[in-house]
Parts: sequence; C-alpha cells; structure tokens
Amino acid sequence: MAERHVAPWVKTALELGPVALFFVGYLLLRDRSFDVGGTEYSGFILMTALFVPLLIVTTLILWRLTGKLSKMQIVTLVLVVVFGGLTVWFNDERFFKMKPTLIYLIFGTILGVGLLRGQSYLRLVMDEMVPLDAAGWMILTRRFTALFFGLAVANELVWRTMSTAAWVNFKTFGLTAAIFLFFVFQGKLFEKHGTGKDDRDGD
Repeated sequence: MAERHVAPWVKTALELGPVALFFVGYLLLRDRSFDVGGTEYSGFILMTALFVPLLIVTTLILWRLTGKLSKMQIVTLVLVVVFGGLTVWFNDERFFKMKPTLIYLIFGTILGVGLLRGQSYLRLVMDEMVPLDAAGWMILTRRFTALFFGLAVANELVWRTMSTAAWVNFKTFGLTAAIFLFFVFQGKLFEKHGTGKDDRDGD
C-alpha cells in the first residue's frame, strides 16, 4: 500500500488519543473497583482492558489513512497487546507497568547493535524527518541509545518505588517531556551536521 499524507492533527490525535483517554479514565476510576464475573478489578486494570483494543483500532485507522506503519509503532502495538493482555488476564498491573521498560530496552539494544556494526539504524527510520550527514547520524544514534536505556531505568525505578498514580503521571507526562527536552538539546548537533534534503552524505 502506497504511503499517503494525512493532516498532522489527525495523525497526532490517533497516536496520542488512546494515551490521553487512558490518563483521563484512570483519574476518574482510580479509586473505584469493579466486579466482573466474580473477580474484582481496579480502575487501572479496567482502563488497561479498554486501552488495548482502542490502540489496536487507532493504529489500524492510521495504517488505512497513511498506508504505512513504522517499525516502532508495530513493536509498540505488539507489546501493548501482550503486556496489556497479561495485565488483565492475571489481574496484575505490574505487567503493564513493565511494558515501557521493555520497549526502550528493545529500541536501545537495536540501535546499540547497529553502532557496534558502525551503522546508524536510526537513520533508516528518521532520515526523511531529520536531514543529517553521516557523522551527525552516528552521534544522534549514540545519544538516542543512551536515552532509551536511561528511560528504561527510570521507568523501572518509578513503578517499583512509587504509587500507581505517580507512575501514570510519569508515563503520560514525564516520558513525553524527557523525549521533548532531548530533541531541544540537539539544536547544536542539527546546526553543525544538518544538510539539505537533497544533499545528504552516504554511510
């Protein structure tokens, strides 16, 4: 299926909508419990059960509209389905809390393997969005690798030592803010190693 362009706000709504709804729903239901088939589920578990199919639907809509899904989106969806399913099946919120850790470890490891081979796998998925020369891509990939491993450690520390409410806030706002600030601090790198769209160095 050929890639198609959609309005940026539509793409953003489909990507962030499920996370925003999970956060709002959790705030409304976090102090409540629900009896389903004789088993008591917390508001967190209930919102997880709703989040998984919602993410599947929005991801499929995004694929139908754009004709393309990134490898990161596919891996994230698979892990959400697996860990969200385990969370609901075992009625244990720890599985869902571990999901970001595994996602960041996977991405960090993939980028790290590429670096060991002298390649920037990051360039394969971001080349159209961030025009950099070969040296710039290697630097950015090393920084992204460190970021992913750092976020994995941070997620583990938060969910293992803090309350569920603290983790939800961290997952919704903390991780997003960390990635945003990471890009903000790459300004000098983009200035020094940036290229025109039609003037990129090969690896």
